Amino acid sequence: MIEKTYSPVDIEARMAARWDEAGAFRAGRPERQDAETFCIVIPPPNVTGSLHMGHALNNTLQDVLCRFERMRGKDVLWQPGMDHAGIATQMVVERQLAERQEPGRREMGREAFIARVWEWKAESGGRIQAQLKRLGASCDWSRERFTMDEGLSQAVRKVFVELYRKGLIYKDKRLVNWDPKLLTAISDLEVQPVEVKGNLWHLRYPVEGEADRYITVATTRPETMLGDTAVAVHPDDERYKDLVGKFVILPLVGRRIPIIADEYSDPEKGSGAVKITPAHDFNDFEVGKRHDLPQINVLDIEGRIALDGNEAFLDGASDEALSETLALHGQDRFAARKAIVAMMEARGLLEKIEPNVHMVPHGDRSGVVIEPFLTDQWYVDAKTLAQPALKAVLDGETSFVPKTWEKTYFDWLENIQPWCISRQLWWGHQIPAWYGPDGQVFVHESEAGALAMAEIHYGSPVSLVRDEDVLDTWFSSALWPFSTLGWPEDTEELQRFYPNSVLVTGFDIIFFWVARMMMMGLHFLGEIPFRDVYMHALVRDEKGAKMSKSKGNVIDPLELIDQYGADALRFTLTAMAAQGRDIKLATSRVEGYRNFATKLWNASRFAEMNECRPVTGFDPAAVKTTLNRWIVGEAAKAVAQTTAAIEAYRFNDAAATAYRFVWNVVCDWYLELAKPVFMGEEGTAKAETRATVAWVLEQIYRLLHPFMPFITEELWALTKGEAPREPVLALASWPDLSGLEDPEAEAEIGWLVDLVTEVRSIRSEMNVPAAAQIPLVLVAPGAEVQTFSMRYDDMLRRLARLSAVTLADAAPAGAVQIIVRGGVIALPLGEVIDLAAEQDRLQKEIERTGKEIARIDAKLGNESFVARAPEEVVEGEREKREEYRAQKDKLTEALMRLKAIG
Repeated sequence: MIEKTYSPVDIEARMAARWDEAGAFRAGRPERQDAETFCIVIPPPNVTGSLHMGHALNNTLQDVLCRFERMRGKDVLWQPGMDHAGIATQMVVERQLAERQEPGRREMGREAFIARVWEWKAESGGRIQAQLKRLGASCDWSRERFTMDEGLSQAVRKVFVELYRKGLIYKDKRLVNWDPKLLTAISDLEVQPVEVKGNLWHLRYPVEGEADRYITVATTRPETMLGDTAVAVHPDDERYKDLVGKFVILPLVGRRIPIIADEYSDPEKGSGAVKITPAHDFNDFEVGKRHDLPQINVLDIEGRIALDGNEAFLDGASDEALSETLALHGQDRFAARKAIVAMMEARGLLEKIEPNVHMVPHGDRSGVVIEPFLTDQWYVDAKTLAQPALKAVLDGETSFVPKTWEKTYFDWLENIQPWCISRQLWWGHQIPAWYGPDGQVFVHESEAGALAMAEIHYGSPVSLVRDEDVLDTWFSSALWPFSTLGWPEDTEELQRFYPNSVLVTGFDIIFFWVARMMMMGLHFLGEIPFRDVYMHALVRDEKGAKMSKSKGNVIDPLELIDQYGADALRFTLTAMAAQGRDIKLATSRVEGYRNFATKLWNASRFAEMNECRPVTGFDPAAVKTTLNRWIVGEAAKAVAQTTAAIEAYRFNDAAATAYRFVWNVVCDWYLELAKPVFMGEEGTAKAETRATVAWVLEQIYRLLHPFMPFITEELWALTKGEAPREPVLALASWPDLSGLEDPEAEAEIGWLVDLVTEVRSIRSEMNVPAAAQIPLVLVAPGAEVQTFSMRYDDMLRRLARLSAVTLADAAPAGAVQIIVRGGVIALPLGEVIDLAAEQDRLQKEIERTGKEIARIDAKLGNESFVARAPEEVVEGEREKREEYRAQKDKLTEALMRLKAIG
């Protein structure tokens, strides 16, 4: 018995338990041993994480694909797992230690600290798994992996050692993003650009040997001038051609630094000259390499000025110039900035200070300003590994959806830089490298192996010290498509599910994850890791703004699930997931799809009340009545269109097709048209209609299951009747209704539906009172339409609120004329509405919308507005313009109809 009220809270936990009991999501089910496989690896969420809207979208789309392919009979593996999240997890545990007033990380030592992290992971880590289950994620949870589990750790060590031995991993001194608070290198993804109101200081550098001649350079970071090793000008800049090859004397240091010609300098910007600090700026580092400039680091790991004992800094400096400068040693970089500006001003070398709003990189976790920092780190030769990854996409072995993202992929791989893989943390995969007494490095998968290598090298046993750094978390994640399947062992799962079928992920990690998985998969398995890469867009707030805690516009998916149910949230996200278009999420949309779920629930309850039950042996191809033949054909079209859309990753089209079929076709029309049958006498037509309604609802449950798994699974169980049926909808078959289309039935019922729809539309446009009965005239109808009009006369008058349906050779005077399936329909409205007043109303509405369009056009035509307004505001104006344009077109069409009446 279906309860009167749909309550998702009551349903969802119960359905999740049902799936678990049935082992519905397990890959390798015995009955599917010979089936085609389908595999997705979940983008592993951080072990510290909780479900946010990006996760909700990403995992909903993956689940749609997995449930769809599972129902199509494939052996589906949706591989779950979590990332150990090096920095995030270390920070969480350190914060916990501080809150409990326990010894800190360094006091307790590495081994004890790592043990504490594992304790935290066992107790508190991974709550996101339960949250994904609440969303309905149909992962094979029995196979969950963790990037720090022993199997994956073995894979990481093997990859590191093999790449090192091939010269594709090496140690080098280069610039990295350095976090002076966390004391580690971080990836670009962990750097957050923040707009800062700062200054641009214009500093004058004296030209050597030319009294009173200076080159002025501008900088936002005066403290880095202590590490300058050149001044660059553009080769074609006439102002400085005579100075190229000469020197300036670096103020406060006294070091001679060359004036070089390099196209990096922009003659149109500022003075056209730029200071070059290779150890503190990424662009300057590249200039320095081109000109073989020294790299002078003047900061320590905590962002303090480091001058004492700094041989590179002291080399070439003059004692006289350093007399005051050396006092800066140990000062914080921002305190030193103020002191240096004051010293330059005192020497008459500060030309001017300009206010300057610019983007400054901050650590996304520490919140401090990130420093480009010169340090020894481990690197992967990404350029070499990138070549097969480039070729695989160029050759079409792997395809991006939308295809436009391939350009982003190509641009990055074609200009790829060495990948810094070491991090100065304790939590993570410790680098399998050991150092001998003289610094000689020994790389091996085990300490015993490294000791054996060292003994051969030195001729006797020696003690080794292991590298303290750990690997970037993206290093282990790059192995995810095959390490989770048991590699480096040649497992059955690896043979069966690699390469994966598709990767679903966000565009922001094309570089950090997608490209690196491509590199590693091709290098170690000789085959692409996945055939398709579906890139979903961002979920923004309803105004189009990016969600952020600082803006206070973050929408919590768990709160939406609590309020409206997981099915409503899932359907909302799927219905809005148009390729290449960000989702503007409003709570009202989720509420709307909650109403859709209620509509399905009520339709099922209506069917139950009218004794519509599945009939054993029911054959949809054998139904006789036109209405039932029509709905069987409409179901066939809906299934075919939904299937094609999911296969093409057009999730929004798939959801829209299913929605239209359920709400507009079945609920609005089929059940409405079936009511007279249910109210009539018992007989063949009534029995057939009952069986057909039950069959249609069964197809709906199957069709909607990938999108709305909870409610469909519940209704599947509640409506099973006596006919044989798979006990769990998640394992039922996807409907195949090919060949059931019925053009003749569609011509008849479709005419009825279109006619009523058009009449209702005209009534609304012309402000016809809701209670008013109006006549309808079929103008010179053919024999078929005459037959239809007689057959459905009562239904037409009831559904379209008509006083009569008549035939005529010509349209009567004062009638609005419309075309329905090639036939002319006339609606005499002169006695129902004031035609002149209605024309006047429509004209005023057209003028009003025209003014709104002009107002928006003026805004969008203002270059200053488009350039300065937030992206979401500009896009919002464009959308409003389109809405007004469509509204104006519709009003104009209605006015033309009225004018045509004469």
